[in-house]
Amino acid sequence: MKKYLSVFALFLFLIISAQTELVFVYFKDKPNKAAFYANPLTELTQKSLDRRARLSIPLNDQDAPIEQTYIQNVRNLGFTVTDYSKWMNGVAVNATPAQIATLQAQTYVQSVERFIKHPNGGKNPARVNKFEEFNNTVGKTDFNYGIGLSQINQINLRPLHIAGYTGTGVTIAVIDTGFPTVNTGSTYARIRNNGQIKGGYNFISKNTDIYSTSLNNHGSYCLGVIAGFIQNQYVGSAPDADFYLYATEDAADEYPEELIYWTEAAEEADRKGVDVISSSLGYYDFDDSRYNLLYSDMDGQTSFIARTAQIATEKGIFVLNAAGNEGQNAWKYIITPADNPKVFTIGAVTSTNTSSGFSSYGPNAVGVVKPDASARGTGTAMAYNNNATTSSGTSFATPLAAGGVACLLQAQPTKPHDFLRLLLRENASLYPSTTPQMGYGILNFSETLNDALLAAGDVGVKSTLKVYPNPVSSIFSVQTDEKIKSIELYDTLGRKIKSLPTEKTNTLEGVAKGVYFLKVKTDAKEYIEKIIKN
Repeated sequence: MKKYLSVFALFLFLIISAQTELVFVYFKDKPNKAAFYANPLTELTQKSLDRRARLSIPLNDQDAPIEQTYIQNVRNLGFTVTDYSKWMNGVAVNATPAQIATLQAQTYVQSVERFIKHPNGGKNPARVNKFEEFNNTVGKTDFNYGIGLSQINQINLRPLHIAGYTGTGVTIAVIDTGFPTVNTGSTYARIRNNGQIKGGYNFISKNTDIYSTSLNNHGSYCLGVIAGFIQNQYVGSAPDADFYLYATEDAADEYPEELIYWTEAAEEADRKGVDVISSSLGYYDFDDSRYNLLYSDMDGQTSFIARTAQIATEKGIFVLNAAGNEGQNAWKYIITPADNPKVFTIGAVTSTNTSSGFSSYGPNAVGVVKPDASARGTGTAMAYNNNATTSSGTSFATPLAAGGVACLLQAQPTKPHDFLRLLLRENASLYPSTTPQMGYGILNFSETLNDALLAAGDVGVKSTLKVYPNPVSSIFSVQTDEKIKSIELYDTLGRKIKSLPTEKTNTLEGVAKGVYFLKVKTDAKEYIEKIIKN
């Protein structure tokens, strides 16, 4: 009997020893990087180089391509190599313990990182649904244009839209599951017809098939929050931005390669010159529990995706990521890459400015305030296929906020992103206080823009122009030392109501009670001022 047990133990050892795992093979150097520095356009587009120049971000070795002979050497060892990262300078492969030792012994290999952080398995509760609050049921809403008005006003984005900041010239990469109906649905016709979809790629299947109906439509909904347009029914938070659409998440399964796919999408976004990444994905548990992460791993540096998301921010991309929908399950906390300090993490709130119950809790594992701020995540309005609808999740609060960031970057293209992230936090509704689910509170884009203007010494609304009394019953005055060139009145939907005389004293006689925006152009500046008619 003892003999048979020994044989069984040996057999079990051989099985375990032969089991493969995902690892990342880091190379020691980039021998041909000098050629890249001599001609950066071999690796990056002019738009990418322009973004770096605008934000004073120098090129570094991360930007240089991987040495192709090293990749071939790994293949020659018998490995299948399909995924890479030039930022991390290496390749992802599946390897046995013996093969890992072989890889580490190669002269061109610096190290091998295991994606299994807890060999005995992370003891985490399984998520009931990867997109927990996501509602696939879509029906035509009874709302007219304005279904999204309250969420736009909640983050005070309307003044930027009225001022003409609707995302024009800013490029957003949406990294998600897939984008079925985006190539056919009427709600996306405007961005299709205007050439605003600049490209896309499916990093899961390694092809350009991002519109297949076999793909999960979560990405289509997220895009609809930002860019959807239905005449007289819905307008997204950045309807005039440009877009790259990247599929990296297999909604049916959860496996660690998806962290690599996300990284590849971020690198491609950088190459194309993208300004904003909107990511409504996050990770902590996997189908193979060996790869599970613990809350202690949510420190912004442990996971591969958290580190590469930070690199994306350091390249001048404003990265926003959903906090997660774990607030009401046993996990409770934010998920990676939302744990990285430089990623702008978005929590979810309701229409009454309270935290959405499902919104994941912060801080991260080392005490950094997360989420950074919040936007509408319960009953978020969006466009999908041919209709307007609503659904819930931090997945939708994130693209709503990402559109606002695109508008802010259009208005302030040269401001360092660290500074803009700081202003966004400081102008959020709870600052300087925080809560575990809302962070610094609900975003306020108009006040953030005003502070950005003042910080640069620009003339802003706060400094030289005042409208009083406000609220106004009939007659109001504009106080400014500048010459007034035009005064226009807009409603909260952004529609021009009337032009007013270019006088410092005016009347709203005959205008219905409500909230309006006054656009005042002077010889020095353009101002947007909210005004209430009693």
